[in-house]
Amino acid sequence: MKNQLLISLHGGHSGEFCSHAEGHLEDIVLRYISLGFTRVGITEHIPPAHENFLYPDEKNLGLTAHDIQNRFEAYFKTLRALQKKYASKIRIFAGMETETYTGYAAHVKQLIHEFTPDYIVGSVHHVNDICFDYSREDYDRAVSLCGSHEALYETYFDQQHDMILTLKPFVVGHFDMVRIFDPGYEKRLLIPSVREKILRNLSLIKSLNLVLDFNLRPLKRGEKEPYIAASIRETAKKMGIPLVPGDDSHGVSEAGGHVERAINILTAEGFSTDWPDPVLFT
Repeated sequence: MKNQLLISLHGGHSGEFCSHAEGHLEDIVLRYISLGFTRVGITEHIPPAHENFLYPDEKNLGLTAHDIQNRFEAYFKTLRALQKKYASKIRIFAGMETETYTGYAAHVKQLIHEFTPDYIVGSVHHVNDICFDYSREDYDRAVSLCGSHEALYETYFDQQHDMILTLKPFVVGHFDMVRIFDPGYEKRLLIPSVREKILRNLSLIKSLNLVLDFNLRPLKRGEKEPYIAASIRETAKKMGIPLVPGDDSHGVSEAGGHVERAINILTAEGFSTDWPDPVLFT
């Protein structure tokens, strides 16, 4: 039975096209259909600009940036075919999740020109070109190079601000993912210098009419709240910024995970569930 509220605008990573995911993309689409989703955005990671930005799992498999570029081409070809094949059952938005590292702007804009996605998710996984979210060791290294957790947060939100200005992504991905390995994040997010940058970024998001990814992957890991943390959600609500669920799924079993819970949270907190369809800003 279809549920008009069920939606995810960040996810659908599959083992076909992502080395740290599982399963086939078509099976993931079928899972969304079986759950009653009427709209879903599939947002595979973009290929790296060059070998320096390969993920560890890609390096372990001996893949090159050229290999992943070819895989990404196959991803869009497959996704466009699935859009047509299942158009009577579900509306699929063909997207991609960006990165933010040295040279990202020209690289992402070239990919947009080449593949003309329906929309993009703008994410930050790197600080000072270190991928901080892959492991605690990488996170600690990023903290060390920045000098402190506070400095890591400040640099993260500065890079995010640059990304939002540059790419204008319809969905700003996991806004506060900088907290991923920080048990003290709740207090850290309220440090005046960090809070100032959060407010600056939210104001920019509001001015550009973008939406925030209510990213549910932390719930899959057993954490107590999604990205975005409650203190930031409260501010976003006051500013009238939409939050849209994103399951950030990496396999069939994760597709649609926790979306109903997310809808209940957003409804209880007074957010609108009349979500706009994603668009590509150019």
